[in-house]
Amino acid sequence: MNIKNVFDNIFSYNKNNNRKFLLPLTPNNLQKKEEKKTLIFDNFDKNFEFLKVKYNLLINSDINTREFEITVASKSFKAILIFVDGITDSQSINNNILAPLMLKNSIKMNPSKSMKIDNVKKFDLQEFLTNKLLSQNVVKVSKDFDDCFQKINLGFTVLFVDTLNVALCIETKKFQARSITTPQSENVVRGPQAAFIENLRSNTAQVRKIINNENLVIENTNVGKITNTNVSVCYMKNITNDDLVSEVKFRLNNIEVDGITSSGEIENLIKDNLLNLYPELIATERPDKTSSLILAGRVAILVDGSPFALIVPAFMLDFLVSPEDINLNNVFANFLKVIRAIAYFLAILLPGIYISVTTFHDEFLPTELLLAISSAREKIPFPIILEIALMELSFELIREAGIRVPSAFGQTIGIVGALILGDAAVSANIVSPILVIIISITAISEFSLPDYSFSFSTRIFRLMYIILGYLFGLFGISCGMFLHLIFLFSYNSFGVPFLSYKFFKNYLLEPIWKNEKRSQVLNTKRPIKEPKVSMKWRKNEE
Repeated sequence: MNIKNVFDNIFSYNKNNNRKFLLPLTPNNLQKKEEKKTLIFDNFDKNFEFLKVKYNLLINSDINTREFEITVASKSFKAILIFVDGITDSQSINNNILAPLMLKNSIKMNPSKSMKIDNVKKFDLQEFLTNKLLSQNVVKVSKDFDDCFQKINLGFTVLFVDTLNVALCIETKKFQARSITTPQSENVVRGPQAAFIENLRSNTAQVRKIINNENLVIENTNVGKITNTNVSVCYMKNITNDDLVSEVKFRLNNIEVDGITSSGEIENLIKDNLLNLYPELIATERPDKTSSLILAGRVAILVDGSPFALIVPAFMLDFLVSPEDINLNNVFANFLKVIRAIAYFLAILLPGIYISVTTFHDEFLPTELLLAISSAREKIPFPIILEIALMELSFELIREAGIRVPSAFGQTIGIVGALILGDAAVSANIVSPILVIIISITAISEFSLPDYSFSFSTRIFRLMYIILGYLFGLFGISCGMFLHLIFLFSYNSFGVPFLSYKFFKNYLLEPIWKNEKRSQVLNTKRPIKEPKVSMKWRKNEE
């Protein structure tokens, strides 16, 4: 067996067709589930009393009700509308619900026939209201109060009518949302400038606008027993692996928490390795990046109230890729990717290598440089480990302060921290100038990484390598890198290796006319995404 087959057996993704992704429901579970549901009564007063108790109508200020009567052929029926003020469109309620029900609700009878509603068996009040009076585009029928409460909280207006044991849920939602703006955490020079916002339907619409294809599937589910947060799962039906889609839905449907308020909570609840310091899901606020990854065979998760999409599975090299790369020439894009890879290694290893070389391996340095470092540290009263710890702590404080203060003071914090405090620390012989240069290069390298979440793991591993370099020198850093790689190869992201060697060859971009295949690691339904001759115009010219 050759080396390639050994690596294939260890790190390749094997499709599992035998796994069941749905939890078995026993008859006891089904019975309990049915017992929790309260069916709607056919008596108006009972329904109204139940609503008063459940929604605390006596003290709730944003829950509005409107009592009125519906008259059909001289027979009146009590009715009530219930809706949440602030998330519903009052104009739509007035024009499309109240006006038809209160003004245009008479049935024209044939004078030759004496018809009374009590004696007409064919007359169906529910069908008459739904198909002849209500002019709203979405009208859904609910048979239990739980479903009604969920619809009300989503911006529906619910109609209860006497003698009907169902409720009519009419869509009138109108959530206040900010307009689409430019991305805040993923700025690019050349590329689309639209970003996701906190409105779920606006986000799915942006993805649908880019992927104009009927095979794009957007499934909805609710997460959180109290909040019932809407979560959308987006994938290409004819590309994405079915096992991957089933795994995502399986994990989302089996989250037992009271509430979900952001996509970060979803990320922490569905990732494979709970102790993994690396992000296992890609978090992005760019619809173009989300769409391109969906077309590559991945699954996107959009959470209502969060402007970030979660993409699964994720590979380590994904966090060194910028959305701008696909808009550049492949030579320029590959140059930037190599720069980012170098920046990553500098961000985690440079302080550790510096402390190990100056402490244990002086012979590695030229004599002039060694004398310069020694003379610079001659007046420093602290050991080198304390000096680095002080600089790292100061840098983290400056970065955190720059994020939290208002944007108008952000540059002031940077100037005060980097220039004034740094110069003062060197002048006071608290830190050496060479160490200021080392920490500055490390910080610049870390800022070169495109992904914000990825930088957190960089900080933790940098601290580990500093400790190993101080205690054991380059030998400790070498052992740490070996263990680091072992852990990386052992991690999975939704059953896919986090550091698959097959994905390395996809890191550097080939010319777009030569990018014929999707990643083999994802095991997509359509591994070929373009023919061998994609620029047919060149072939025709030849």
